[in-house]
Amino acid sequence: MNDNRAHILIVDDELSMRQLLEYMLTREGYDVTCAENGRKAVSLVEHNSYDLLLCDIRLGDISGLDVLKACKKHHPGTVVIMISAYSTTETAVDAMNQGAYDYVPKPFNNDELLETLAKALKLRTVEQEKETLGDQLKQNLHFGMIVGNSPPMQHIYKMIVQLAKTKTNVLITGESGTGKELIARAIHQESDRRDHPFVAINCGGIPETLMESELFGHKKGSFTGAVQDKPGLFQQAHQGTIFLDEIGELSVGIQVKLLRVVQERMVRPVGGTEDGAVDIRIISATNKHLEKEVIAGKFREDLFYRLNVVEIKLPPLRERKADLRTLAQHFLEKYSKEIGKEISKLSSYALDMLQKYDFPGNIRELENLLERSVALSSTNIILPDSLALSVHKRRWIEGIKDRRFDLDDVAKGVSLDDIIEAIERAYLKKALECSNGNKNKAAEFLGISFRSLRYRLDKLNLE
Repeated sequence: MNDNRAHILIVDDELSMRQLLEYMLTREGYDVTCAENGRKAVSLVEHNSYDLLLCDIRLGDISGLDVLKACKKHHPGTVVIMISAYSTTETAVDAMNQGAYDYVPKPFNNDELLETLAKALKLRTVEQEKETLGDQLKQNLHFGMIVGNSPPMQHIYKMIVQLAKTKTNVLITGESGTGKELIARAIHQESDRRDHPFVAINCGGIPETLMESELFGHKKGSFTGAVQDKPGLFQQAHQGTIFLDEIGELSVGIQVKLLRVVQERMVRPVGGTEDGAVDIRIISATNKHLEKEVIAGKFREDLFYRLNVVEIKLPPLRERKADLRTLAQHFLEKYSKEIGKEISKLSSYALDMLQKYDFPGNIRELENLLERSVALSSTNIILPDSLALSVHKRRWIEGIKDRRFDLDDVAKGVSLDDIIEAIERAYLKKALECSNGNKNKAAEFLGISFRSLRYRLDKLNLE
């Protein structure tokens, strides 16, 4: 049982729908009460407390939104899910602005509805725990500018605190977009060097011909255009921290010169004859597998071991999905403020879409997605149809829709939801093609009702 003695109030003026929902939820172990109209529902919520209200928007007497208002007035902690065959984006937004957790269009998939109810009740429990934990939990959700409280991130936070007390060279590894620079900045801010410079260098963004001069500086007249002495980035980071991002992009020639700086903390400018001492903490980062680069002769082994005294491995976003809701809300609030919109939250269906996506671009991709969604949204809640991911994910699924699915792939790890969606999309498109766009005929070909076909086409944005 899943929260299974939760008490649910079902409100629907259609007898067959009430009976279906009551049977389905009772079988799942919930305590269920039914109301056949809005007035009875209002009376019930005035005198009783429910864990969840499942209410149709269109009722015979008063609107389901009126039941929602009454419920939230008397029991703000009750989770409310609205259902309707006639819902529009405006209705859904109105319901959620008044406190609904989500809305579910009819006809709904029974398993999906049960999953939505379970998630809603779980969220209610989490929110109650948050209130109990108060400020302590809020602090744990953020470490400096880093957002997340999943076990992998808690482990990294502990490493940051431990490493900040030392001068040890650190190598941060992880896929692009996982937030390697944020980790480096956190180590710097936690250290006794926090009041001195943090100098970040993108080793892949500086032309090789300029790299030596940029890193180590140059003397006047050392090359054409060197009209005065210029300190390098290592000198600028004196007493602070230097962050070498994309360290794997450095040429072998520059690696040789960098090795001396790492070993001796001495820098000789281009065209200079004397070394100058620098007091620096060195943190490097890469999205490459440096051990393989060493074996291939592309990265010096001695430099690798000097830089990789302690390694921090950042997990990709797909391996820390427990943080996705917090990250999404963080970026939603950030860009709502920057763009000047009052967008309060993502709907649970929009969040489900994010949860099912692998985010190959990691947190950077999520941030970019939320910024676009806020900019493009015409409502103050991010719904699935306003989530810019819809186009992006459709293209991704289109790429796999024609592949032959091999059951042996299961052992390697697959996304069943994506496979099923790809199959459903392919069959719907083929049925429409065979029926020359006649939806009644396409429904017959697929052995489903016209109403079910319309629902599926709308769900997959095929109309």
